[in-house]
Amino acid sequence: MRAVLCESWRDFSALELKDIPPPELRPGSLRIRVEAAGISFATQLVVAGKYQRRPPLPFVPGTEVTGTVIEAAEGVAIAPGTRVFAVLDWGGMAEEAVADAIHVTPIPDGLPLEAAVAMPISYPTAASALMWRGRVGSGDWVLVHGAGGGVGLAGVEVAHALGARVIARAGLAKHPMLLARGAQAVLPSDAPFREAVLAITGGAGVACVLDVLGGSLFEESLRCLGDGGTLVTVGYAAGGIPTVPANILLLKNIAVAGLNWGSYIGWSPGDNRLHHAPRVRAMWDQLVEWWQAGLLRPEVSGRYPLAQFREAMAQLAARQGVGRVVLQPQR
Repeated sequence: MRAVLCESWRDFSALELKDIPPPELRPGSLRIRVEAAGISFATQLVVAGKYQRRPPLPFVPGTEVTGTVIEAAEGVAIAPGTRVFAVLDWGGMAEEAVADAIHVTPIPDGLPLEAAVAMPISYPTAASALMWRGRVGSGDWVLVHGAGGGVGLAGVEVAHALGARVIARAGLAKHPMLLARGAQAVLPSDAPFREAVLAITGGAGVACVLDVLGGSLFEESLRCLGDGGTLVTVGYAAGGIPTVPANILLLKNIAVAGLNWGSYIGWSPGDNRLHHAPRVRAMWDQLVEWWQAGLLRPEVSGRYPLAQFREAMAQLAARQGVGRVVLQPQR
């Protein structure tokens, strides 16, 4: 099969497209004909050996796929022919991938296969950040940074599904789309935002900040929190890892929480995927239910044949488009 292969730690642009043997089916797993594979900023860190975990070399990068089951291990209930989305340890950027059945979810009829690539990681990252760590409820104000990207857009939609009131930050071209997706207010991403957030919330501030960017906006985000509010940090796409001025936490009665979706799906030391599997399954079931109800609309704005993996990453790096960028291994 054709696959993007990482044979040594290197820049993403230095990866190569090669013909390699398909991965072996293992107990409790499924083989998937991959129709779409997600590509993300974290992929660059993984192949450079700079991520929090290192796959064994050589490996095929890619942790989220959609496609059709073509083979199931003995005892696995999902039948060949089923359309699914799946989260992987690695191996997604290939014509075939093998995934643990506990991390494979059937896609109901009527929902688009390709767009489901946002469901293994982007949507549950946003949802678990808001629901498990931020404890967002109906009527709460929520500030979402990077709202035009994969996790940010998911955050806007999930917060809206929870009944929260959303303030989104993104480039001007994305403002109409975010208002249509449930944001009550949208602020430009290239301007200070504290005063605007306080004005929108009547001076009360927000109950939760979903921060996918990090960097210099972190402290200003803390100052947007109302009494008892929580900033949930889920990524550092802006490039800088901020530090927390603890005196602000004390004076404002606020909190900073981290959310690592990877720890729930077996990517952290100790590999507790089996322990977390029921909670993870319940989250995916809730997201699919909201998707079927029209509350979520996962978006794909970039589609590339497998051989154009470098061009796909270039689009992502330029922050062009909305939602996710995908590779199409069957092209």
